[in-house]
Amino acid sequence: MEPLLSFEVPLSLPLKPKCVCVCVCVSQQKRWFPNRDQSKLCRRATSSALRATFGVHAAAATSSQTSKKCPERVPSPYAASWPFRDAPLSADGHRLSEVFQGAAIDLRDSDVKMATVDVTKDKELAKELDATGAPNIRLYLFGDKLNFVSCPVPQSSASIVTWLKRRAGSIADLVADLSQWGSEMEKEEEFRVAGFFEELDSEFAQVFYAAAVSLPDVGFAVTQSDDVIAKYDVTKDVVLLFKQSKLIQAYKMTAQTSKEDLLTFISVYQMDPVTEYSGKTATQILSSPVLSHALLFVNKSSADFHEMHAAFRAAAEGFRMKILFVLVDVFEPRNGRLMEYFRVRPFEAPLVRLVNLTDHVTYQMPSSTPDASSIEAFCKDYLDGKAKPKMQSEPIPEGWDQRPVKELVGSTFEEVAFNPNRTVFVLFYVPYSPECREVFPLWEELAEAFKAHDDVVVARIDASANDINMSVQRAYPAFCLFPALYAERAVFYTGDMKLKALLAFVHAEMKKAAKDRKKEDDDRRKYVETMRAEEEQKERNATKDEL
Repeated sequence: MEPLLSFEVPLSLPLKPKCVCVCVCVSQQKRWFPNRDQSKLCRRATSSALRATFGVHAAAATSSQTSKKCPERVPSPYAASWPFRDAPLSADGHRLSEVFQGAAIDLRDSDVKMATVDVTKDKELAKELDATGAPNIRLYLFGDKLNFVSCPVPQSSASIVTWLKRRAGSIADLVADLSQWGSEMEKEEEFRVAGFFEELDSEFAQVFYAAAVSLPDVGFAVTQSDDVIAKYDVTKDVVLLFKQSKLIQAYKMTAQTSKEDLLTFISVYQMDPVTEYSGKTATQILSSPVLSHALLFVNKSSADFHEMHAAFRAAAEGFRMKILFVLVDVFEPRNGRLMEYFRVRPFEAPLVRLVNLTDHVTYQMPSSTPDASSIEAFCKDYLDGKAKPKMQSEPIPEGWDQRPVKELVGSTFEEVAFNPNRTVFVLFYVPYSPECREVFPLWEELAEAFKAHDDVVVARIDASANDINMSVQRAYPAFCLFPALYAERAVFYTGDMKLKALLAFVHAEMKKAAKDRKKEDDDRRKYVETMRAEEEQKERNATKDEL
């Protein structure tokens, strides 16, 4: 195997000495390295070399998966519509790799070491680091390979350096002369964040600094200058947002303000009220802390586009911090995957959809005219819980119930899944996912194993093309068993993807359900007997009255 060539990286930063930065990627192609000198700075790590490194060095970073200590957003086909999630190494993956290489150059004279891990070549190390999923960057501290800190997705190599610097520094490092900001921002069209704090060691200031660490691509500064505070007519403990030297929003911190609250405020106002979906904005849209998205599907070439865009923007202003407004051009070829997920055809535009990224439930505005008042009413109903989910189903396939694996659609799902006399095991899949397609042969084997059991149904449903009245809050493929009960119970399977394990799971759940079913039958029998006795008593009472 190729030896780990970790290089000492530059930074005159107050970092712990002897750190290692490892980029875990899917494949190493020559275009990762623009030139030979750069390729020498960051080489592939091996299991043995990295194990030794963890035993000696204080920190390491890799790219592959989010930190286990951070809350995890449920993966969504909406997120999968951008290429970063499902290509072997997509454009975003290459960009991340190049950014990592640039940081390696910037850090070459410091105590941080940089390396890459190819998960397709060193599977043992990938398994040891639990390195699955899309490429990203991790920071390991004090040789502890079981815990790590995820680097926010960097926009440039400077972002990685800034992130490391802010992690190792303090709020005092952000104290700046804001009088110099004006000319700089006018030139750069930059978005910046300023904090006005009476005491730098206050809880407000510490929350502000924690937000700065999480947003290395954004310029942060702190001032205690009374002149600056007077200029903007604000009090202390206030966060101000600037674009091109203009104040666009202010946020008064309170004792209840958390880092997440501040991150949401900054992230929302960093974006325009309406953001057009594109390859450049996809990451920003999908990483937004606002998880409810309103999407306007529209033809940008239509005569009334500007009128609809103005209405959409006007409605967006009233829902900042609550709903993210996104514009999708239906005639942009690169938006095909997104439109496929929402099942929108170009001729159906204009239309407005709302999607909740926590449960992937989609809502469609009932009005065909996307004017400001209709959009506002739709968003208000959604937030108030009054909007009805959009339910859609594919046509029922011919002979769907004659196959070993039954092919369900939205209109047949509930009838089959919640049959009280059958155990139904359903695979929820999306057709564009390689991970889902890999499961199909195993699912056929499982169906064959239960072929002689009339009381067991093995089925599957395309979750991207059929809406159902239940939430599958997990990544696809997902596996859910519906026991033979009158109660609508759903049990998700998370074990090994092996036939033996699946069979054991089904039999174990059937055994549990048999006990519960006996109790259900007893309760139903008692209920029927009680109702019958009451009816008989009513008849006797009626007879007495007649007499």
